[in-house]
Amino acid sequence: MSEKILMCGNEALSEAAIIAGVDAYFGYPITPQNEVPAYMARRMPQEGRVFLQSESELAAINMVFGAAAAGKLAMTSSSSPGISLMQEGISYMCAAQMPAVVVNVMRGGPGLGNISPSQGDYFQATRGGGHGDYRTIVLAPGSVQEMADLTHKAFELADLYRIVVMVLADGLLGQMMEPITLDHLKPIKTKAKPWALTGAKGRKQNIIKTLLLQGNELEVLNLKLQEVYRQIGDEQTRYDTYQVEDADIILVAYGITSKITRAAVSKARQKGIKAGWVRPITLWPFPSKVLTELAKEPRIFLAVEMSNGQMVEDVRLAVGGGGPVLFYGRAGGAVPTVDEVLEHIEKIMLPEVMKKA
Repeated sequence: MSEKILMCGNEALSEAAIIAGVDAYFGYPITPQNEVPAYMARRMPQEGRVFLQSESELAAINMVFGAAAAGKLAMTSSSSPGISLMQEGISYMCAAQMPAVVVNVMRGGPGLGNISPSQGDYFQATRGGGHGDYRTIVLAPGSVQEMADLTHKAFELADLYRIVVMVLADGLLGQMMEPITLDHLKPIKTKAKPWALTGAKGRKQNIIKTLLLQGNELEVLNLKLQEVYRQIGDEQTRYDTYQVEDADIILVAYGITSKITRAAVSKARQKGIKAGWVRPITLWPFPSKVLTELAKEPRIFLAVEMSNGQMVEDVRLAVGGGGPVLFYGRAGGAVPTVDEVLEHIEKIMLPEVMKKA
C-alpha cells in the first residue's frame, strides 16, 4: 500500500525532481516558489548533487544551459518576473535542443505585481515567450499530487525530445498542502547523449551553438524543430474530462482553477444544469481535438481563468465556430470561488433552459 505524506506543492515537485534523477538545480529566490530552492538547498547535497543559488535568474538559466550541454539533467524554478528574465536563455536552449525543466509558480502581474496566485503567464508559456520560432512543452498540474507527478514526467519528456519542458503552476498550488504518494515515482531512464560536451576522448569534438550564418542552415534547423513539435503534438497531448457526454455547457479550466470549476460543475448538476468540464493538462500541445469533437453537438463553452483571458483564445480556435465560447476570469492575483463560477453558469444557462421550456 502506498504511503501518503503531507507536502506543499513546491516541496512535492522538488522531491519528484530528485527522484527523477535531476543532477543540478540552479535558481534565485522569488515568492511564491521559495520553498523549491530552500528544499533543494537541503536535499541536493544530501544526494551528492549540485545546488547553486545563482546571482540572478539570467545566471540561473544559463547555468542550466551549461549543465544540459554537458549531458546532465538540470532544472530551475522561479515565478513570473523571474521567468521573464529567463526567456532569452530558454530561446537559446530550444535552438540548441537542450533538455531541461523550468518551473514557473505564477504570481499576479504584470510588472512586479503581487505574490498572489495567477494564471497570467499562459501566453508567455505556450507561445514561447522569447524570440524565434520555438516551443516548449507546457504541463499544468491541477493538484499537489500532480505537482510531483508532472514534474517527474517533465524530466522524462525533456530527455526524450531534447526540449525544454515548463511546469506551469501558480502560487496557490505551490503553497497548499495535500496528502500525496511518491513511492510510485522512479528514476527515469535517460537516452544516450552522443551530442553532449563531455570531452572529446578520442572522438570528433562536439560543438553546441545557436549562431548559424551559413546558407540556409538556420532554416534547416527551424524545419527540424518543427518536425519535433509535430511529433510531440501527436504523442503527448493530455487532458481530463468530467460529465461532458450530455453537457449543455462545458467549462474549460486548468491548474487550481480546474479544481474550482469542477466543484462548480457538480453543484450545477445538482441544480439541474447539464454542465461538464474539460481540463487541459498539456497547455502546449493544447488538447484541441477533444474540444473540436465536443463542439460537433450544440453546446456553450466557458473558459475560466485567473487572468483577463488567455487560454480562451485556444479554446475558440479549437471550437472553431462550433458553438459560443464565453469567458469568466479574475486577474491580478484574485481567485474565483466555486459560488462565483456557479453563479456565472446560472446566468448563462437559465435563459437557455427557459428557451427550451
